[in-house]
Amino acid sequence: MSKIMNCNDYNEALTADPGFEDESGHLDNCASCQAYSAEILALNDRIATAMQIGVPELTMPELPEIDTDNVVPLAARRALSRPAWLALAATVLLAAFVGIRTADMDTLSENLAEQVLAHLDHEPMAMRVSNTPVSDSRLERTVPGDVAVMNHDAGLITYAQSCIINGKTVPHLVLQGENGPVTILLMPDEKIRTARDLDGTGIQGVILPVGDGSIAIIGDREEQLELIKQNILDSVTWGI
Repeated sequence: MSKIMNCNDYNEALTADPGFEDESGHLDNCASCQAYSAEILALNDRIATAMQIGVPELTMPELPEIDTDNVVPLAARRALSRPAWLALAATVLLAAFVGIRTADMDTLSENLAEQVLAHLDHEPMAMRVSNTPVSDSRLERTVPGDVAVMNHDAGLITYAQSCIINGKTVPHLVLQGENGPVTILLMPDEKIRTARDLDGTGIQGVILPVGDGSIAIIGDREEQLELIKQNILDSVTWGI
């Protein structure tokens, strides 16, 4: 017989696996979880659309005709030694790799920013003003030690949930700022080159590179995020 689930159990299972099927019957009788399930499915569709990157067809430019009367025959040129050719080839390959890698990191950063903003659009229930902190056990389940270690200096954390960003389960936290709730997304597997600003309707934020991962911080446009950013950076240590 399947274990009866509550709303927290169902939400955690669904965010960890959007394809999760509830066999306990909880979803059939819970309007709140039905709405949450619809939001998660819509978010997955939006993420899939954002990940469809069009790649233009490669075309070679037409080369101009060469006046052979002014070209020195190849045999008359000083030949490069084999080591020199290998060094030249390695340099060209390295330059190409760096260029492709840089472009790839920029594309990943842009897609990550889109997914972060899309996630906020589909989880408005998290952005509630509250004076009630989440329990230590809830925070430890959402931010397990093998993902990150987070002390309580970051601020009053009133929401903690495991969510899906870019196909990975990440801790989604909300702490209370001076002008309202501030969203924190801990993404230890999402490496970016440089900080990326976030701009949405009525909100501002940034994705910061932190070690081999990144942290997104988003709040109201009137919120002073600098102090919060420093508190978060001082309070989080990756556990992986």
